[in-house]
Amino acid sequence: MVLTGRTPRRRRLATVTALTCAVVLGVMGCTAADSDGFRPGAADAGDSYVPGRGNGGYDVAHYNLDVRYDPTTDRLTGRATIAATTTQALSRFNLDLAGLDVGAVTVDKTRAEHRRDDGELVVTPHDRLPRGRPFTVVVDYGGVPTAVADGALGSGGFLHTDDGAIALGQPDSAATWFPVNDHPSDKASYDIAVTVPDGLSALSNGVPGPKTSADGWTTWRWSERTPMASYLSTLVVGNYRVVSGSHAGRPIVTAVSASLPATGGAATSLARTGEIVDFLASRFGPYPFDSYGGIVVADDRIGYALETQSRPVYGPAFFTDDRPNPGVVAHELAHQWFGDSVSLSRWGDIWLNEGFASYAEWLWEEHDGGRTAQRNFELQYAVTDWSQPSVEPGRERMFGTAVYKRGALAVHALRRTVGDDTFFRILRTWTTERAGGNATTADFVALAERVSNRQLRPLLDAWLVGGAAPTLP
Repeated sequence: MVLTGRTPRRRRLATVTALTCAVVLGVMGCTAADSDGFRPGAADAGDSYVPGRGNGGYDVAHYNLDVRYDPTTDRLTGRATIAATTTQALSRFNLDLAGLDVGAVTVDKTRAEHRRDDGELVVTPHDRLPRGRPFTVVVDYGGVPTAVADGALGSGGFLHTDDGAIALGQPDSAATWFPVNDHPSDKASYDIAVTVPDGLSALSNGVPGPKTSADGWTTWRWSERTPMASYLSTLVVGNYRVVSGSHAGRPIVTAVSASLPATGGAATSLARTGEIVDFLASRFGPYPFDSYGGIVVADDRIGYALETQSRPVYGPAFFTDDRPNPGVVAHELAHQWFGDSVSLSRWGDIWLNEGFASYAEWLWEEHDGGRTAQRNFELQYAVTDWSQPSVEPGRERMFGTAVYKRGALAVHALRRTVGDDTFFRILRTWTTERAGGNATTADFVALAERVSNRQLRPLLDAWLVGGAAPTLP
């Protein structure tokens, strides 16, 4: 994501993992087991940055979403089929779902009891589920979706627009349009079918499937087979100029709001998607997904760009005065490796997403004939507030300058310390070994030390969380 920064608090690397683990264990371990060993799954993933989000007791493998949206009434109806496996013996479990009404729930084709508890859907299956048991949940739901307002992080969720809707946001959005385990630690594959009135586009993640039309409605189909964190899912409905093709043997789908100029800055920037991906792949390793693309929306409420998997979404503010901005495209495409393929285990490590994506902007600018990465490093070093950490910045500052720019400084300092060959080997090893999974700062430090055969924790501690300007390497 690209968003205006805020000011975080200080925290040392050495204490982060232990403190977070204590919180997670406290939340996940607080539910007592029934006498027969079954117990409810935790109604929270234990991440203090997103209280109430995510759930315990199961791991989702796949979401099959079949939704219908009518912009004239702003009503969405859907059926979510969720394939999961228990990680404990469950007497009941939760799904995150905000605002929408639930008609029926089944577990393994048997009607299950359900109730709503604020943003939670609480499901009690007819038969208890032993640990390690695959199971399938089907939820029929509908209503008028809502946005998620957060004074610290801005607004996200499902936004009704003049010509359709936009479902987007970090860290919140998915639960406003489908039932979900809404935390990046539980990634899953997706099949998404979206039915909208004829003439409108319905854009989402992954590889496009066949479109079908009947009775004035068109169904668009999308498939994302590589595991995806829920906040990286998106749905964009409206009047868009959609361009479909192929790049490097994979489908590429880009779309620009029909209200924006056909050959303007947004369209010309998006047209460079394949070129930018190829450059980043030369630095980070093979592109990790089965499709490429991007979407530019025209709604001014979207004051950010977000790395929605395989198809980033860009707000109109990045193309002010109709100027091209390939830098923001480079940032969001870099996230396909750093954040999407290798995802966070917890939000306190968000610099692993934003620091590397910000550094990718410097790499791209140098490649595209602008300032060198070294020059950008020098300029940013001179204006950095070293009292604000990149790791564990605090919830109110998780999109702050320290996460983005100080994170990028740490990346370049690592490069200067170990040399280019080792540096890029570290990055390619990280994106290869961790592809499709989750990771922490401690994981990255350990891998960097292993690949470089050097002790790097003191260096990264100084650049990421130290309270004074580090010595230049």
